[in-house]
Amino acid sequence: MARIVIVEDDDAIGGRLAETLRAQGHDCDWCPDGAAALVRAGQGPAELVLLDLGLPDADGFELCRSLRERLPGAVIVVLTARIGEMDVIQGLESGADDYLTKPFRLAELQARIAAHLRRAEPAREGGPGRIRHGSLVIDRTARRCLTPTGEVKLRPKEFDLLVRLAASAGRVVSREDLMSDVWDENWFGSTKTLDVHVAALRHKLGEWVRITTLRHFGYRLESPGEG
Repeated sequence: MARIVIVEDDDAIGGRLAETLRAQGHDCDWCPDGAAALVRAGQGPAELVLLDLGLPDADGFELCRSLRERLPGAVIVVLTARIGEMDVIQGLESGADDYLTKPFRLAELQARIAAHLRRAEPAREGGPGRIRHGSLVIDRTARRCLTPTGEVKLRPKEFDLLVRLAASAGRVVSREDLMSDVWDENWFGSTKTLDVHVAALRHKLGEWVRITTLRHFGYRLESPGEG
């Protein structure tokens, strides 16, 4: 069903994840450390990476950045015992798309994985084509964001968030709807994930689009000439 890379040094956790996901039909590679993960990343693409930050041979945040460069199309889900908000933000800014704190319920992780893969499926199957927003062209089939000066590289969840906002351009989308539609309808916990991804879109696309914040409610995508 999907190529999944598990980066986990705990034998009990890594083994259980690999066994469960393989039983569901996924092609899983279990890497017990950062070095093995980098070797795997050089061997071909993957749809999803489960990344433990607490590895014996690598800084988890640096490894996340390296995996993001080597596997640009993969969704990276961080699995971590670090529950501090700054750790979460740093993980997201390092290239992760989602995070789950330890200890976690296997059923919840399975639901997250299924949601991420389900949202990527329309693009792999050739779903609805292009969205034009001012000078910006969002190619859903190829998952590319094009501007008059060239392509802007977006992480998987940055792209999904842009598509969701562009689909409601000129209208406010609530935080709850964005979290449900882009991440997980059963999401619970901090929504700082959303804010970090909005900040990334503003940084990368600020010349071509404007995202307005409606405090305590949500966001609205506007072209530079609007508002």
